Amino acid sequence: MPLYLVRHGEAYSEAADPDRSLTEAGKATVDGMAQLTAAFNIPVSQILHSGKTRARQTADIFSKHLKPFAGVKEIKGIKPNDDVTTIAPKLDPDLNTMIVGHLPFLEKLVSYLVTGSPDTSIIKFQTGGIVCLDQIEKNGSWHVKWALMPKMV
Repeated sequence: MPLYLVRHGEAYSEAADPDRSLTEAGKATVDGMAQLTAAFNIPVSQILHSGKTRARQTADIFSKHLKPFAGVKEIKGIKPNDDVTTIAPKLDPDLNTMIVGHLPFLEKLVSYLVTGSPDTSIIKFQTGGIVCLDQIEKNGSWHVKWALMPKMV
């Protein structure tokens, strides 16, 4: 089953907003990406986020469109500089989970799951971008199934 990784939308700087909530442009971009994933009938059973305001807001926007039956939950271990090797073994490939998070965590998680090293950069996320990973049943290794970024050109 797929694992969907989403980078939060564009957020205000810490100087402008200490909570770093989404800008209006960030909300619009995330809403557009969420509408697109819903139009493609992307099945998501649960949405997990880091608890940071920008990630929670992004998760809530995706939830509005995708309506995951297990809802939206905050989890520990997926903040920007958390260790990806801690969360990786906990990922359940039998669920269609969406994780909304941050850089550099998301890029390191993709690298770790696909190559075994969090330091081998294989993808660059844009704000609001989605990467879908899937697991190969025979050996349990992960691969990038597709990626969708707001700015495709």
